[in-house]
Amino acid sequence: MVTMTPHSFNRKGNMPTDPSLIDPSPRRLVDRVALITGAARGQGAAHALRLANEGATVYLADVLDEDGQKTAEELRAKGFDATYLHLDVSSPDDWHRAYEVIDTRFGRLDILVNNAGIVRVTKLAEESLETWNRILSVNLTGPFLGIQTMIPLLRAGTRSSIVNTSSIFGPSGAIGYASYASSKAGLLGLTRTAALELASDGIRVNALVPGGVNTPINAAEPEGGVVPETPLGRRADPAELAAAVAYLVSDDASFVTGTELVVDGGFLAR
Repeated sequence: MVTMTPHSFNRKGNMPTDPSLIDPSPRRLVDRVALITGAARGQGAAHALRLANEGATVYLADVLDEDGQKTAEELRAKGFDATYLHLDVSSPDDWHRAYEVIDTRFGRLDILVNNAGIVRVTKLAEESLETWNRILSVNLTGPFLGIQTMIPLLRAGTRSSIVNTSSIFGPSGAIGYASYASSKAGLLGLTRTAALELASDGIRVNALVPGGVNTPINAAEPEGGVVPETPLGRRADPAELAAAVAYLVSDDASFVTGTELVVDGGFLAR
């Protein structure tokens, strides 16, 4: 739900000027336990804030330890139950350590948001195998390991839900993004397969498909990124994506699984 004030639109009339206007008032996630990867900053931090606002206990996982600890401290200062975990999503050992931490305290996990991702802009002919393997290890193998490792805790959870962060470049492709687009396309296939296999356990699995977003990762984008090709003429604020994640993991989406929620300002509709 978005609450607008009379002066909260830009000149195109399509954007809240203040991310706080994305209303976090629903308390749909009280007593839920959530793990968000890539949560030290950007989209992941926004997801953690939104889910905490809706009542969830949040575990923020990342390899950016200083940023992650700071973000968790900021959430705790707001009165939320937030814990930072060091987690390299490409490491099975790190996933198992996260499992043990959550299992020891709660014995269950209700929400898994596979948000961690990396990108490098390189023409296909110039892409190195090392870079290709690294991007796939984080963007695709990471969510695979997370889902596989956390299945027992998710089975013990309350109406459990998984959200995998893909990208508009998954279904569309983009020049210079061979490894990134391939990883995000593969993540859509993983999402559908996991949704089919885990449905009998009551675990829903969906993909968030963002367009351009105002986050530190945009530093790797060419000038302007996808904005010129986005009908709404801007990048999303992370709070807008967090609202979509909160919907997907809530009971409002109780009959939604195996699908992609596109939040791209109209990019894929062109």
